Amino acid sequence: MEPHVELRDVRKTFTVRERAGAVRRRRVEVHAVDGISLSVDRAELCGYIGPNGAGKSTTIKMLTGILVPTSGVIRVAGLDPSRARLQLTRRIGVVFGQRTQLWWDLPLRDSFDLLRHVYRVPAGRHRANVTELVELLGLGPLLATPVRQLSLGQRMRAELTAALLHDPEILYLDEPTIGLDVVSKAAVRQFLLEVNRERGVTILLTTHDLADIERLCSRVVIIDHGRVISDGTVADIKSRFGDHRTLVVDLAEPTAPLVVDHAEVVRVEGPRQWLRFRPGDTTAAALIAEVAARAPLEDLAIEETGIDEVVRRIYTER
Repeated sequence: MEPHVELRDVRKTFTVRERAGAVRRRRVEVHAVDGISLSVDRAELCGYIGPNGAGKSTTIKMLTGILVPTSGVIRVAGLDPSRARLQLTRRIGVVFGQRTQLWWDLPLRDSFDLLRHVYRVPAGRHRANVTELVELLGLGPLLATPVRQLSLGQRMRAELTAALLHDPEILYLDEPTIGLDVVSKAAVRQFLLEVNRERGVTILLTTHDLADIERLCSRVVIIDHGRVISDGTVADIKSRFGDHRTLVVDLAEPTAPLVVDHAEVVRVEGPRQWLRFRPGDTTAAALIAEVAARAPLEDLAIEETGIDEVVRRIYTER
C-alpha cells in the first residue's frame, strides 16, 4: 500500500543576510530541512519531535503546500502539496497551537458555518459532523460564545472541531496542547485517540510535551538540525536508549549512599535513595535483596525510563 504521507530526501534552504561589519551584510544559507526521508502509513498516529529549530514546522508547512521544498519529493495522499494545494486542502486538516482558524469576534457556531462554505461541505454532512464533534468535545454550551471569550482549553477543542468538519484524511497537529491545563490535555488526547481509531484519520503530531507522545503515538520520529536521527516505536526507542531502570528505596533512616554491585546511587533525599541499574547486569530482585542486607528497608518502587529521559540521552550522545 502506498504511504499516506511520504518524503524522499527533502531539503529546504533559506537565504538570510547576516551582519558582516558596521555596514556590510553577507548572504548565508540556512538548511532548515536537510535530506529528510520518511513515510507515514494510512491511519497511523506518528509523533514528529525535535528541539526548537530542528525543522518540524518547516516540514509541516511543506506537507501542506505553504512552502515549496528546495529539492526532494513529497507526496501526501498521492498528491504533490505545492502543485495541488487547493485539491489537497480538502483532504487535510491542520491545527497550529498558537494560531487560529476561527473568527475572533463571531460566535463559535458562526465560525463553524463559515468553514462549511470555505471547504464546500454539503449541509447535511456538515450538520452531522458538527453534532458529533461538539458532543465528543463538550462544546455545546459554548456555541453562542464569541471565540475571543473562550479559554485556551475551550478554543483548542474548537480548533480541533474546525479542522475535522470537512472529513480530512490526514491531520497535522503542531503543539496542540501547548499551554493547556491537565484536564484539557486529557480531553484533547482522548479525542485524538478516538478520531484516529474510529475515523481512521492519519495524524502527524509535533509537540514539546513528551507526555503527548507517550500516551498517543505508536511511532515517534526524532529530528535534529533538519535530519532524522531516530525512527521507531516508543518501546523500540526506549529499549535502545533507555537501557536502565531505577530502584527507589525508602530506608528506615537517612544513611550514606549505598554501595552495591551493578548499581549506582544517582540521588539521595533523606532516607530515600535512587539506584540506577542495567537489567542486563542484574535483576531488580537481586538488587533489592542486596539493599535489604545493607540497611533496614521500609518501602520501594521501580521506575522505568521515561520518554523525556530517552530523548535527552539521544541528543546528548549526538
